[in-house]
Parts: sequence; structure tokens; C-alpha cells
Amino acid sequence: MTAPEGTRPTRSGPPSGRGGDRRPARPPLDRPRRAAYEAVAAVHRDDAFANLVLPTILREEGLFGRDAAFATELTYGTLRHLGTLDAILTDASGRDVARIDPPARDALRLGAYQLLYTRVPPHAAVSSTVDLVRSVAPGAAGFANAVLREVSTRDVDAWVAKLAPPMETDPVGHLALAYSHPQWIVRAFSEALGGDLGETARLLIEDNERPPVHLCARPGLIDPVELADQVGGAPGAFSPYAVYLPGGAPGDVPAVADGRAHVQDEGSQLVAAALAGAPLDGPDGRWLDLCAGPGGKAGLLGALAAQRGARVTAVEVAEHRARLVSQATRGLPVAVLATDGREVGADPKLPEEHFDRVLVDAPCTGLGSLRRRPESRWRRQPSDLPPLTRLQRELLGAALRAVRPGGLVAYVTCSPHTVETHVTVTEAARRSGVAVDFVDARPLLPAGMPGLGDGPTVQLWPHRHGTDAMFLAVLRRS
Repeated sequence: MTAPEGTRPTRSGPPSGRGGDRRPARPPLDRPRRAAYEAVAAVHRDDAFANLVLPTILREEGLFGRDAAFATELTYGTLRHLGTLDAILTDASGRDVARIDPPARDALRLGAYQLLYTRVPPHAAVSSTVDLVRSVAPGAAGFANAVLREVSTRDVDAWVAKLAPPMETDPVGHLALAYSHPQWIVRAFSEALGGDLGETARLLIEDNERPPVHLCARPGLIDPVELADQVGGAPGAFSPYAVYLPGGAPGDVPAVADGRAHVQDEGSQLVAAALAGAPLDGPDGRWLDLCAGPGGKAGLLGALAAQRGARVTAVEVAEHRARLVSQATRGLPVAVLATDGREVGADPKLPEEHFDRVLVDAPCTGLGSLRRRPESRWRRQPSDLPPLTRLQRELLGAALRAVRPGGLVAYVTCSPHTVETHVTVTEAARRSGVAVDFVDARPLLPAGMPGLGDGPTVQLWPHRHGTDAMFLAVLRRS
């Protein structure tokens, strides 16, 4: 007689196995899936960031190579596709996913991701997930088995066809479910792309792809071709300092470990280099990075300043992030101030009309880097925008006070949301009481870059340029 599923048959007679121990009734949980579960659970339970918690979990589990890569794929893939997975699990289970016990819910998300987005055989995805559920929510194993078997009856396109609203009548709702982004973000992306729904879909697809790691070869310290040879990578498509890392931990790269290079998205390199390379009349020895943490752009500006006899003042209000800036700029002509960048004029170390070039890499929603921080798309809300845009205007106003007449200010955000880009920069310039002119930023980027728009500002895009969606406006104080 076969025992019911989810129960263990009883055994009579003497125990079997070496040393008199019973063999385990089920195989032990495989560590990559367990690591992915722990990471996803930490994100949802503790508001952790996957890029911070997962490396620790991998080390604790002793996972390397293919196992670590598989755990990473499961973690990031599940977080990216969370909206679509939850809609499918809601339908397949007959209950709102929010009503499923959190441990079982996260395990089911991992299982559904394997079924719908990977080449893991369906039987392996189901059985391994049921084993996982049995260990974290024992009473839900049978439920999980039934739900996953229902999920496996359709591929992801068939599920989207069943659950998504029609593209013809509700394009935003359709794209949001099909490509797993909140509707308000899809709407914001579409607006920034001029309402082009086809291009919006391409952006959403790119957001769900695993991005390569970009390194910045610090000018004067290491040649990017040399760095590419050392890591077995390739020079960047646009930034003269970029190198694409093919794999492995960036911290293991000797040039990163000793400060000749650092990890930085190519788009971030481009906007910092644009400010440094913009034509400027008069003195050019005092540069200011008004929102410097954690230090990537300050590191590139510092390396460029060292070649030109300039010095950088890097401002960061949070002390722990200021320490990161100090570490990132060690050995470069960079002075770090742990203060509020809005204190220009009030802080004697931040006098008005003093600096030649000023970078404002303003705090923002981070919608331009969702492919690197997949949990952010589910945490951000439209209500985040008013306090952020107020802070952005105040920081840009401070930058315009800090720059000398004839000097340059670059306003940068890692977001394409028009409220954080065009609206903020226009309003801040209008309210500042300082006369400014917009500089056409397009010629400040490498020749031949496609899709830079009509100017004078520039919006970079993952699907056009392979970068984060960085926005750049350059203003010259009259």
C-alpha cells in the first residue's frame, strides 16, 4: 500500500544503514535553492537588499561557482518577476497571494520562477520546492504541490494571455503584468519615452535581464585595455574608462582591491566625465561633488582632477557613507566633508561662488537602476516623489549658489521619471534667483552615441545604451 503524499511510511524491523542509523526519508535540501530562499525571505521579511544579503548567505552556505550562480539567478530572477509570479500564484491557488503564509509564499515564488522562466525540468522544480516548503512551512507541502502543478499547466505567455488586461484597452496594465513592473512605473517610463509603448516594452524587458558588472579604470592609474586583459573582459561601448567584467566577484580583481579601478555603471561614468570634460573659461582647479556617497563618481572625478592639477571637495551628509567616500578616494586629491550639501554659504568650507565645476548626483527613486536592484520596484511608491523632488531642488539650488559665475553645474539622477528630471531642474533653476543657461549635454558624451534626443539634456537608457537610466542636465552660471 502506498503511503499518502507528504507522509512517511512506517517501518518495522531493525533499522537499516551503516552504524544502525536510518537513512533519511527524503534527500536533504539542495543548498543553492535554500540560499535563494533565505535571500528572498530576508528581502521580504527584513527589508534587506539582495545585493547585500545574498553574498553573505552564499559564503555561509559555502557556495561557489555554478551553485552560487544558480542561487543568484533564482534570487534575482524571482525578485524581478515578482509581480507576474504573484498574479499567477493567486490564480493557481485560488486565493490572494497575500493570504499565503510568508514562508510558503516565498518558496512558491521560487518554484514558480523555475517553472516559468528557467530550463529546470518541471518535475525537479516542483519536487525541490515541495521539499523546501516542507522544511519552512510543513503543513503547506500538499498545498504547494497542488499549486505548482497548476502553475506548470501553462507557460508564462499563456498565463499572461489569461491574466493580463488586453493591450488594446489597457496597455499600461498589460505591460505591467507581462513584464512585472508596478503600473505607476510603467506609466512613468512611457511618459519619459514620449508615449512609445513598443519602446516602453523593450525597456521593461531589459530591466528584467541580468546586467553585466561594469568596472571603471581610473584614468592615470590603469589603462582600460590593460584592465580588460587582466579580467578577460571587454572595453566599454561608450565610456573611455569602462570595462565589462565577464564574471566573478569584482572584489577579487586586483585593480579594484588596490584602488586603480572601481565598480561603476557605464552611465554613471559618462555623466561624471561629461562634467569634467565640458569646456570652461577661467580657473578650473576647484571641483565639488555635492552628494558624493558612496564615492564612485567622486573616485572618477578625483582621478581626472589629479591629472589636471585640480582638487575635489566631496560632500556626504551621512557619516557612514562619508567614510565610504574616503575609502573610495584614498590617494586622490579629494577632501571629504560629512555635512549637508544644502549648507552652501552657511558652512565656511562650502562658500558661495567658489567652485568651478559642481556635480549634483541627487538622491532619487532609483528607477533607472531597477535591473540592478530588483526589489526597489516593489518598494518605491508615488508618495516617495514629493519629498525627494523637494530635496533635489534644494540641492541643485545650493549647487548654483556654490558655483562661480561662468562655472558649470551638472544635475544627475538615476531615474527617468520626468518629475525628477525635467521638472526638478527647471523649477530649481527658476527658483534659485541665479541666472543660468542650459548647456547642450549631447556633445559632452562620446561621439556616435545613439538615441540622445533633442537636447539640451540627455537621458540614457538600458535598452538603448546598455547603461542605467541616468539623466544629465548641465547648467552654466551667468
